[in-house]
Amino acid sequence: MNCELLATCSALGYLEGDTYHKESDCLESVKDLIRYLRHEDDTRDVRQQLGAGQIVQNDLLPIITQHRQDKALFDACIRLMVNLTQPAMLCFGKVPDDPVFRFHFLQVTSHLQAYKEAFASETVFGILSETLYDLLQLDWEQRQEEDNLLIERILLLVRNVLHIPANPNEEKKVDDDASVHDRVLWALHMSGFDDLVKFLASAQSEQQWSMHVLEIISLMFRDQTPEALVSAGHARSAEEKQRDSQELESLRQKEHAEKRSRTLQRGTRHSRFGGSYVIQGLKAIGDKDVIYHRNLQNENLIREQSQQHDETYYLWTLSFFMAFNRGNGFRADLVSETMTIRAFHFIERNITNYYEMLLTDRKEATSWSRRMHLALKAYQELLLTVNEMDRSQDETIRQSSSVIKSNVFYLMEYREIFLTLLRKYDETRQPHSYLKDLVESTHLFLRMLERFCKGRKNLMVQRKNVKRKKSQGKKQQSAAETSPEALEETWKTVEEELKAAGFQVKSLTESIVPFDATSETPLEEQRTEAMVRVQDALLARLGPEALGLLRAARSVWPEGDVFGSADVEPEEELELLKQILHANLPSSPRFILGPSPPDTGVEEDEDGAELEEEELESVQVSETEFNFLDFIKRFANPSIVRPYLLLLKSYSKNTPHTNHCIARMLHRLAVDLKMDALLFQLSVFHLFNKILSDPAAAAYKELVTFAKYVLNRFFSLTAQNNKAYVELLFWKNVGAVREMTEGYSKDGEGQKPTWTEEEEEELRKLYEEHRDSEVPDIVETLLPLLSNSNRNRRQVVTQLVRMGLVDNAKELKKKGTRIVLWTEEQEEELQMLFEEYRDSDDVLGNILKKLTAKRSRARVVDKLLSMGLVSERRELYKKRSRSAQGKSSGKGMVELLLMYFVLVHLNYKIHQECMSGPLLWLQNCLNKTAIDRENDGLSQPVPLFPVTEASEDAMENKSFLRLLRKLGMRAPADEQECFWRIPAKISASQLRSTAAALSPREDEPGEEQNGSMSPAREPQQVEDEEDSTEQRAQALRALLLARTRKRHTSEDTGIRSRVLDDDEEENGIVLLLLF
Repeated sequence: MNCELLATCSALGYLEGDTYHKESDCLESVKDLIRYLRHEDDTRDVRQQLGAGQIVQNDLLPIITQHRQDKALFDACIRLMVNLTQPAMLCFGKVPDDPVFRFHFLQVTSHLQAYKEAFASETVFGILSETLYDLLQLDWEQRQEEDNLLIERILLLVRNVLHIPANPNEEKKVDDDASVHDRVLWALHMSGFDDLVKFLASAQSEQQWSMHVLEIISLMFRDQTPEALVSAGHARSAEEKQRDSQELESLRQKEHAEKRSRTLQRGTRHSRFGGSYVIQGLKAIGDKDVIYHRNLQNENLIREQSQQHDETYYLWTLSFFMAFNRGNGFRADLVSETMTIRAFHFIERNITNYYEMLLTDRKEATSWSRRMHLALKAYQELLLTVNEMDRSQDETIRQSSSVIKSNVFYLMEYREIFLTLLRKYDETRQPHSYLKDLVESTHLFLRMLERFCKGRKNLMVQRKNVKRKKSQGKKQQSAAETSPEALEETWKTVEEELKAAGFQVKSLTESIVPFDATSETPLEEQRTEAMVRVQDALLARLGPEALGLLRAARSVWPEGDVFGSADVEPEEELELLKQILHANLPSSPRFILGPSPPDTGVEEDEDGAELEEEELESVQVSETEFNFLDFIKRFANPSIVRPYLLLLKSYSKNTPHTNHCIARMLHRLAVDLKMDALLFQLSVFHLFNKILSDPAAAAYKELVTFAKYVLNRFFSLTAQNNKAYVELLFWKNVGAVREMTEGYSKDGEGQKPTWTEEEEEELRKLYEEHRDSEVPDIVETLLPLLSNSNRNRRQVVTQLVRMGLVDNAKELKKKGTRIVLWTEEQEEELQMLFEEYRDSDDVLGNILKKLTAKRSRARVVDKLLSMGLVSERRELYKKRSRSAQGKSSGKGMVELLLMYFVLVHLNYKIHQECMSGPLLWLQNCLNKTAIDRENDGLSQPVPLFPVTEASEDAMENKSFLRLLRKLGMRAPADEQECFWRIPAKISASQLRSTAAALSPREDEPGEEQNGSMSPAREPQQVEDEEDSTEQRAQALRALLLARTRKRHTSEDTGIRSRVLDDDEEENGIVLLLLF
């Protein structure tokens, strides 16, 4: 031991007989040991030396038992023991891979096991119980912070002691003998500490310790099973005796058959002993050979911290005590708080989350798999308890069970969770015990669902349809509907209708909801869709409906005055509707008023797809009549059958109930659905042959009967189909099963698009080249590379399946649509790429090309929005080239029209209100910020700090604030911000343009009329402002002249397009600004 540690330990005191004599500086020595532990190295040298010196057994425990009256010393000793007894996993982070650190890990664990044996004392737990009892007697007003800390440390100390694993090499005792853990529990019980734990678990005023209590309870019963606790102290029932005798008889028959088969193969000498083996040539830590001893170890979840993954303690406790309640007379009142739909939802969300982490966090895949198993066990116990409630004698309990089942069976998430778990099972990451519980839970759920359906004529359930489509960036109306003449005629009709109605649409507005809070569509997209709905109503010549939609949207999105200001006049609304009607907006078939067009289900791919054309998903919730047989058909899939057959391979080790669950599911598929050909596979027949030739086959009558049935069906089929033997080599889907039993379709039958040999060879080569690439959708990659550009996605997928390049179409589903978690490294990469390409013409396109983990455009856009790198989607649109500047998206055109209209109106209104001074201050702030951003090259939000009384008054003026919003300034985000800010996303050039737009017009009489011209303004400044105004006017006139020339040039060449209409609209904007 280190000299300083040795001296410090010696200064604590000494034990003479049963009496401990403490030294005068005992408290300071304990504090020194705490400081030493705080600065120990990675090998935990201080902890190991103190463990070797047995400081807990010889010093700390005698101090707290004999010197409890010294409160400061008692608190310090408890604090030190909490540190010394913390789990080795917490000290090292994980089980070390390095041999040296693994040795230190084992040393720390051995010291912890010695501590646990020392704590198996009624005296120690008696002192802890008395101290905890005295602290809990204090009211909340009387408790000090030190008292709460001591309560928590005592609970943590007990938790640490119970967490220490057993030493199987030291605890080699006879059956039913008390282990160290049992002796600790006995000491805990005799001291009354368990009563205090129950009090803490049930007291409303002590809820802050609930997670510590939950962990202590889970650790107390971790080596027990509910069945063992139920049967403790009771005689074995006749059913248990019969079950044990049947199991013993099957084992005896199997052993007898194996013994006879080995008699002629080898001599009679064999070892009747086993358990310990010496591995020669492999040295242990010492110089001796490694001795291997086989023992049973429970598969316990590694819990790193008391506050991390606390839901796992809840899941374990829920399943344990509900199973105990079922076996011990079942009382529904004891589990009434747990049997709620919220509990089902909580567990279902945890299962989903654990599965996602299992896929993303591969280093900790084993831990996530165990947590997923715990959640599945809890879900299974909920179902078992509901099933037990069905058999209750109390009518009220049976009615409660019926209500719970109707809710569980109604919701799609709970109804299809087992389908998903079976389809996603991976034997390389998930243990065999998990598959066993999954199969048994599925069997129980299907049996409950089948019984529930039999008592009802029809059962309505929830159904969710996920529709994928492309949001087109172009209007779908015909050219006749969008021609200038047709639009003008439509507007005249709408205008007359609105004026005749007197703009009164109150009753209609109340029934219009342009915003859906439950939808997953972002707010920005819902605002665009509301604008599209207004335009669709105008095109349908439904003026009142359009006006009602506009007013409803204004009440939902008042910021920015996109749908007009709150005090807008009817004439201004009329002008705004006209602008929306003539704007070029993206169409959205979901929101067109009137009868919706039929869904053809055909996906159209266009070259040069922009962000507006990205694939979207819409979830439609509806109700449908449930058919149990149709639900079972969804299990007729090779990906679901394989886990059952994998579990069936260990039929000799499975319980009879597990084998029954497997046989019942296969019976549903083969007999009820008449899909026995789904099991016509060589590996399945090999397994059936193993079962039929098993010496103990009499113990598996159900499996033997089913295997014979399937084999008879196969040999009956071979008389009709001579290719059935070849089909044994492949797993078959439903289509292949139908062809195998009903006959194969002729070449070319039912195939409208034909593929030539050259096209098939081309497709084969392209698929082989890109099959190993980590692209999110290989079909989307192949489509533009095919020589025949008329092929769609469905044709390519069908041909790939027909050519045998893929097993089924599900393998070609787009990746990454469900699991969209981003790691920290991927977020950093995305942020660096955004900073690199933020000023490029195609920000999103460049990011997608350079991104290591390929994701869809929609996922990248959502992540950029959530990280706050962009504030809205249109910042990621591809910047148009000069030749395409006349073409702009409809959404951008509408907002551009509104912005310029409101900006000119507000600027004029503010000058009328004699606020030229604040406008000049705002203009100077914008110009100064632009200069700073050009010089520094950095963009940060800049607060608008008013320096004069006129500026302060302007910041309270409604018109001035509306102008700030239209200019893109950001209002205070919360109570901590007092001033408006210039956002960081506005570039220096945009700031200069905005400042130039704020210059007063030459014919503006504002300042001269109110006499507020400041004498401090120099003539040079006035001249600069006049020059700026003149330059702005000249630039606008030049832009108008260029547009006019472009239009004449297009007319001379005979090229008329939508660009001219857009140019005319922009010319109107320019004229408006010049005005």
